Amino acid sequence: MSDPRTEGAVARAPGPARLDVVVVGAGLAGLYALHRLRGLGFRVRVLEAAGGVGGTWYWNRYPGARCDVESLQYSYSFSPQLEQEWEWTERYPGQPELLRYVEHVADRFDLRRDVQLDTRVRSAVFDESAGAWTVTTDAGEHLTATYCVMATGCLSVPKHVDIPGAERFEGETHHTARWPHEGVEVQGRDVAVIGTGSSGIQLVPVVARQARHLTVFQRTPNYSLPARNAPLDPAVQASVKARYGALRRAARQSRGGVAVTPPRSAALSVGADERARAYEAAWAAGSLVAMSSTFTDLLTDEGANETAAEFVRAKVRATVRDPGVAESLAPTGYPFGTKRPCLDSGYFETFNRPNVTLVDLRRTPITEITSTGVATTAGHHPVDVIVLATGFDAMTGALSAIDVRGRGGRSLREAWAGGPRTYLGLAVAGFPNLFLVTGPGSPSVLSNMVVAIEQHVDWIADCLTSLRSRGLGTVEPTPAAQDAWVAHVGEVASSTLYPRADSWYMGANVPGKPRVFMPYVGGLDTYTSTCDRVAAHGYEGFAVGT
Repeated sequence: MSDPRTEGAVARAPGPARLDVVVVGAGLAGLYALHRLRGLGFRVRVLEAAGGVGGTWYWNRYPGARCDVESLQYSYSFSPQLEQEWEWTERYPGQPELLRYVEHVADRFDLRRDVQLDTRVRSAVFDESAGAWTVTTDAGEHLTATYCVMATGCLSVPKHVDIPGAERFEGETHHTARWPHEGVEVQGRDVAVIGTGSSGIQLVPVVARQARHLTVFQRTPNYSLPARNAPLDPAVQASVKARYGALRRAARQSRGGVAVTPPRSAALSVGADERARAYEAAWAAGSLVAMSSTFTDLLTDEGANETAAEFVRAKVRATVRDPGVAESLAPTGYPFGTKRPCLDSGYFETFNRPNVTLVDLRRTPITEITSTGVATTAGHHPVDVIVLATGFDAMTGALSAIDVRGRGGRSLREAWAGGPRTYLGLAVAGFPNLFLVTGPGSPSVLSNMVVAIEQHVDWIADCLTSLRSRGLGTVEPTPAAQDAWVAHVGEVASSTLYPRADSWYMGANVPGKPRVFMPYVGGLDTYTSTCDRVAAHGYEGFAVGT
């Protein structure tokens, strides 16, 4: 029986001798790029390694997987009809609903016929004489296109941990980012979860309710707020749909891509009582945006940040009954917000359950994985299932996994040996006609990804249309423009508290990866204005040619 999710998708079918655009990735970015560019008359093929569309929402099927941006804003805005017809069921949508949404978009706009699934890209090489990219797949197929758009995702390459003895474990081992589609049986079994980032924090409460015993191995405690997720009130949804235009404009003109009232006061300019009321209101709202929008200086002033950090720690201590466990869970050592904060559904409360044990790896590190469990310096924990919630090689991992070669055969890996270098997070000097969607040097992961994706794809589409109308065929950043942008991204980051944390924003979670703050923290509104100005000035900072 055919799978309706993949019906109609191209399976290495012959195409035109030369495409206009090859898009790598069929997640939210790749599908919108296909829709937008095909609508402008470009011949486009999308290559996708997975067996279906959806990107991160295809792969991340672990129990509890959920978006931390509200559904009514974490959705496409390019089609008013789509906005009105799709009915969300929850405030914060779970993975199954998000995947249904993406699949609906693929069907509604007839995108599958230009998506080639089960196709992993091995290399992309620019031919200077032909002015085109040759993209080679794992099956040995070669596609030639004038432009190559990398819609490979910021969090798409799982980071596996190198723990001695892992190959000896006789039970099951699974990574949250590659969760089996048929699920994992944890009912009545002893389970270990290694990692307490967003995936671990979402997974732990669900597994704890099913497992005989759950052992959580935590290296770094995380700041997390209650999501207060609930079924979406039909009246609320109808109200938003009635004013979607204004809401979308406000989102695009905001720092983080979410419509919100910006803060006006500095945290230390008001009294302790007023600060407490603001934090309590944000905590009750169940929103990361609400907490980050309480005061203007939470990410620039250490003293101001500490007031928010201590508020969260106090909530942890008040929730977790065992004082020792509470102190281990209370985040310290880095400012609030400088690692991606989380939204949870009963995460801290889970550690009050009798069948849950926390292992603080700062005190008792893992020494090895045995045939029957996980050993630390304090003892052995027998388990049946090990879950690796160890995160991703963020922002550059998917690009580095492809052998991308530009002028003179220079590889992108070589060009980025000291850290990623882009112009506007959109393009790379020495790599003509190569575009990145939400690449390093753009707001990307510090914003609502759907808003950031639409802004990037629209800019790329406008650029290609402009080149076509002028009879031009190549575009690439000048080294000077790229150098200036990289310096600006670094300067803006250094004016904040972000670099004080060993975060995946910095590449610090991957051994050997250069420590460079990768996203742009100047705000989506400021960034968009910069991109618009560059385009209005004839694509200033880009060299264009025939």
